[in-house]
Amino acid sequence: MCIRQKFVNKRKDERVARNDNIIVGLDIGTTKISALVAEVTSGNEIKVIGVGRVPSKGLRQGVVVNFEHTVTAISQAIEAAEVQADVAVQRVFAGIAGDHIRSVNSRGVIAVSNPSNEITRADVQRVVQAARQVGIPMDRQIIHTIPQEFIVDDQGGIREPVGLSGIRLEAIVHIVTGAVTSAHNIIKCVKRAGFEVADLVLEPIASSHAVLSDDEEDLGVILVDIGGGTTDYTIFYQGAVRHSGVVAIGGDFVTRDLAYGLRTTHGGAEALKRNSGCCFPPLISDEETIGVVGLETAGGTNGHSNGHSNGGGAQDSENGGVNLERLIRRQVLADIITPRMEEIFTLVRQQLRRSEYLELASGGMVLTGGASQLFGAVELAERIFQMPVRRGAPRGVIGLTDGLEDPSNATGIGLLHYAAKNREARLTERNFRSDGIIKSIFGRMRKMAHEWF
Repeated sequence: MCIRQKFVNKRKDERVARNDNIIVGLDIGTTKISALVAEVTSGNEIKVIGVGRVPSKGLRQGVVVNFEHTVTAISQAIEAAEVQADVAVQRVFAGIAGDHIRSVNSRGVIAVSNPSNEITRADVQRVVQAARQVGIPMDRQIIHTIPQEFIVDDQGGIREPVGLSGIRLEAIVHIVTGAVTSAHNIIKCVKRAGFEVADLVLEPIASSHAVLSDDEEDLGVILVDIGGGTTDYTIFYQGAVRHSGVVAIGGDFVTRDLAYGLRTTHGGAEALKRNSGCCFPPLISDEETIGVVGLETAGGTNGHSNGHSNGGGAQDSENGGVNLERLIRRQVLADIITPRMEEIFTLVRQQLRRSEYLELASGGMVLTGGASQLFGAVELAERIFQMPVRRGAPRGVIGLTDGLEDPSNATGIGLLHYAAKNREARLTERNFRSDGIIKSIFGRMRKMAHEWF
């Protein structure tokens, strides 16, 4: 009997009562899949009680490319979190990302229906629905509709119009869309693993809940989430999302460059990037050296090297002169990493400049995601964007937080924050069209409006 089935059968009555307060965030990334199980306490705190992480080999740039590998990884991650939390997971809030994500701002207008001209929650729902009526290709579907502001009889800048009097109500919303097949494949993988998807959440939106303050979102801030396969960015202003987008390059591209340039394994390159990598050369000394293990050693050759050389290879008589390990200057590592990180930031800057909202970011920029931990990433971003930059670590949870405080867990922690605010969200079979397209529903729009305002 599998681990999950054992938990499904164990202390069922006790678990059902507890599951009312259980939330699960599932970060389905290019390099790792992590599941976080948390309990919402009586004081509305989010207490992490279970963590599961496994390498991800079934996705590329946020898109499922190997169904079975992805299903297995999701199952293993959630089962590990179930074991630690001693609960049976049923529903998860899953993150979605990838270079298929697109966004647009839209307007909608209606006449207030109440004879007394008092705006009701139903009017807000209708005007948001009107704003959603934009031309979307059949191969795309709306993931989020986020209200930015409401306008009542030409009076703009209104965040909550309910209760106000007016004849004409207008809404400006931010619409995020994704490829139908990409969203459907994520849901299929989760369902095949034995779980229900409560909601799909755009990963930078989730991360914002974990790393940004209300003051930053109100003043204006750019959130840049550098994941393994993609880099997502979002501009917040006056408490709402104003612009978002994706660059199809992430931290895994840096790892590949290192593996190719240094002739080492992908795992060895990842370790070098994490432990010794730098993307702002002025921060390191020309004299620093690091050891690099070659492909021959990783492939299982026998013997051990006793000598090193800068940039060259150590020879071992027992291995016929094969390179086993060598010392290189740390500056060489930086020379490989820096151009790729510059490319990521430059592409983000180019896309931001094409929007009309870049100048609204008075609060600067916040970097998060695994690759944001690279030594020198903040300094490089400050040089390229010419604005204050800080590294954003997730916060706002208690419990099993050891190992969760670094930026690579921002999406997972953010999904828990989102789930805590939207616990009744549910994607059911009614939310699918006959061709498998995900439909957004009024209840979800209402929750998004409450969440942002």
